[in-house]
Amino acid sequence: MNINFTARHTTISPEVEEYCKKRIETIEKLLGYAVEVNIVLSLEKYRNKAEVKIKIKGATINAEEETQDMLSSLGVVFDNIERRVKKEKEKLRKRKRRKNNEITGLSSTSESQELEKRVIRSGNFYLKPISIDEALMLFESSKEDAFVFRKFSSEKWAVVYRRKDGNIGLIEPE
Repeated sequence: MNINFTARHTTISPEVEEYCKKRIETIEKLLGYAVEVNIVLSLEKYRNKAEVKIKIKGATINAEEETQDMLSSLGVVFDNIERRVKKEKEKLRKRKRRKNNEITGLSSTSESQELEKRVIRSGNFYLKPISIDEALMLFESSKEDAFVFRKFSSEKWAVVYRRKDGNIGLIEPE
């Protein structure tokens, strides 16, 4: 905690100094690290003015208030500063979340592109009924991964496909 007090046309009482230290400790607890604070107290006729400037990571927060009592001016200033510190802390959290979402968002966009794949028609089928052996011969001669044909015995559709292990698979609907 680094606190710089400046008094213009007034003196800083120990009561005011202690109050400022307590409020800055609460701000440091909110942030989780030590801050640098400049406090300027001034007196002009009957107006007590308090200005507080806090330097935190990535931002500087300023607040000032003018009332008839110095402690009430400081109270309002520190309330404003605490509110703004909470807001800045939330902004930092959202930025971090946004970065994580963008990283996962990249993978989700590629997934959405995979889901939006186009259907490309293939002429890899045989309309006339043929036996399974003939279908295998036609399938072997082609370089396609699947071949659709009508079975000679039942005239139902069947599919011959190339499996990942290198073998050939046969799908017959019941």
